[in-house]
Amino acid sequence: NAAIDEDVDAIGLSILSGAHKTIFPKIMGILKEKGASDILVFGGGTIPKKDRVELESLGIGEIFTTGTDTHAIIDYLDRTLER
Repeated sequence: NAAIDEDVDAIGLSILSGAHKTIFPKIMGILKEKGASDILVFGGGTIPKKDRVELESLGIGEIFTTGTDTHAIIDYLDRTLER
């Protein structure tokens, strides 16, 4: 709700618990339900490569692995949000 109320451009999640296949779909569903599916959702953490394709099919923008340089994430957001 805060993301919608504040009219954010993106939501970034760092998931190290292994709950990515639960949390990402839940957030995408809530955004769709509330008419806010235009908000970019991206994330990272300990997410196995085999799960990334499934998450990307839900509309998750990019999945970054642990240890990704923050400059790479900033560059991604700069490129993606320019559209």
